[in-house]
Amino acid sequence: MSKDTLAKRIIPCLDIKNGRVVKGVNFVGLQDAGNPIEVARRYNDEGADEITFLDITATLEARNTTLAMVRNVAKEVFIPLTVGGGISSLEHIYDLLNAGCDKVSLNSSALKNPDLITQGAKRFGSQCIVVAIDAKRRTNGKGWEVYTHGGRNNTGVDLEQWAKESCERGAGEILLTSMDCDGTKAGYDLEQLRAISSAVGIPLIASGGAGSKEHILQAFLNGADAALAASIFHYQEIHIMDLKQYLKAHGIAVRI
Repeated sequence: MSKDTLAKRIIPCLDIKNGRVVKGVNFVGLQDAGNPIEVARRYNDEGADEITFLDITATLEARNTTLAMVRNVAKEVFIPLTVGGGISSLEHIYDLLNAGCDKVSLNSSALKNPDLITQGAKRFGSQCIVVAIDAKRRTNGKGWEVYTHGGRNNTGVDLEQWAKESCERGAGEILLTSMDCDGTKAGYDLEQLRAISSAVGIPLIASGGAGSKEHILQAFLNGADAALAASIFHYQEIHIMDLKQYLKAHGIAVRI
């Protein structure tokens, strides 16, 4: 079955800092958006297809994602849960899957040690391994470079090249965040989505820039298999079932 025939997924993203859900613009200016367990439970009840839970300062603070919090959230949600932040070994992956998440998201650690993708996919299955990529357009406007450590470090690595390598190493999905669009609510980077969707043969999750139902529709029309968003859902500007009805009315296959 080609990836185009599958239902498109709506994924609220919970960025976690100091045990709270936070949201910023272009990776800075973080504001509190609630208790992770309560927010996750609400999304489960509102019809989200999955939830992504990112401990955004774990890598920077050189620590693992909080297992207790993952356990508590996993008890409350009955849809797939992806967890990322500070995951740097097969043991971390095992512990998180054991704590109740369905997939892990690898970002800085995968760039530092690409074998982690290969080994993780071999040991736990590709369906468990999501490679998260934070990318910013080059200053000359040609293509994008990959950043790590919550968007603080420019690796100089080409986005398309890294997406292809992640795919070849066994990643089951790519979670692509446009740093230029993140938190702006001005829409996803559609050029970036088209480029990466045509470069890889695995599902692509669009992240960074959702501000309206139309933006999410456009992401799906430009190569995304899932749309990840935060502030529009956290602040209840858009309700998930309203969004799904809108998408369905525009010919997008979604789970109602």
